[in-house]
Amino acid sequence: MPSRRLPEDFAPNELTELLEKKRGVGDRILDLTESNPTRVGLPGAGPVELRALSDTRGSLYEPDPLGSLGAREAVARYYAGRVSAGDLVLVASTSEAYAHLMRLLCDAGDEILIPMPSYPLFAPLAALEEVRVESYRLAYHDRWQLDMDSLEAAVSPRTRAVVLVQPNNPTGSCLSGDEAARVESFCAERSIAIISDEVFGDFPWPPSSTPLPSMLGERRAVTFVLGGLSKLCGMPQMKLGWIALAGPAAQRRDALRGLEWIADLFLSVSTPAQVALPVLLEARHGFQRRLRERLAVNLARLRALGNGGPGFRVLEAEGGWSAVLETPGITGDFALEALRTHNVLVHPGHFYEIAEERRVVVSLLPEAAVFNEAVARLAGVT
Repeated sequence: MPSRRLPEDFAPNELTELLEKKRGVGDRILDLTESNPTRVGLPGAGPVELRALSDTRGSLYEPDPLGSLGAREAVARYYAGRVSAGDLVLVASTSEAYAHLMRLLCDAGDEILIPMPSYPLFAPLAALEEVRVESYRLAYHDRWQLDMDSLEAAVSPRTRAVVLVQPNNPTGSCLSGDEAARVESFCAERSIAIISDEVFGDFPWPPSSTPLPSMLGERRAVTFVLGGLSKLCGMPQMKLGWIALAGPAAQRRDALRGLEWIADLFLSVSTPAQVALPVLLEARHGFQRRLRERLAVNLARLRALGNGGPGFRVLEAEGGWSAVLETPGITGDFALEALRTHNVLVHPGHFYEIAEERRVVVSLLPEAAVFNEAVARLAGVT
């Protein structure tokens, strides 16, 4: 019998059923949920990167649970001295980073706090580790803001970590300096860890080469910052990410010892990816420039078509690859109507626990021809 940690029901939702039906009859779907850069003309791996992956050192197997020193030193250089190679752990993905951290911090029945809205990844990952998930609220008032009262109310004696996602997926929001300081003080006083997912941190709005603020540096609470090649370099296929540690030295040391033991059980990061990592990180700027240009063009188009009329409006954000749209003129399910009537696929807000109805999420990655046609059709829905 399957474990009780698995979902009870694997049936597709109504939107997925409609999508499969339309694709089955050959309908052309304009997909505004696509978040894979390798499928929208933005591959991160070019000739330089592919040559690095063919380095003959990749044929050797010399496992290090934390990741090879050369690869960790490359990540430390990316962070420009804000973390040392000795405070880094390589993982195969951000999902694995979360799983390792729950194994490190939590016993069965312990809790982590996650933002709401957020990407629907945390609950199933936590369920597999028999960890409970509680939510704190992000509220929109001209910008997304942390509801500190809801965070304080969600904490219990079994809370082990607060998850921050900066910029958040899908809201694109980051904590203000004051909000980050309040969360840090709150966690430090209660010996609660901070997990700061910063995989979109190199993609601010408006697009620029200046990264968004990070939780790395001197911290009073033990802090784990997550990053990886999937977003940073546009290489989800490389399956390489990392956990960077910050906070009091004794807590970092204990956490690193535990993470090393956990990682040694899996040894999941491939040798060729680790050998190539210094080159991949150095070569990221070309991909990032192309992606920022795509973000700028698509975001401008979205705002011009939406905010200038009675239809949808684009909610403000600090960064990321997605936008949240508010559709005040719609009384039903906007996502279903857009797909049913106009063959445009968007994500309904409730996929991300967005409490307010009439909000949907679109990716800013599609190529201009697809994006422009899809957005024009969305304006027709409203």
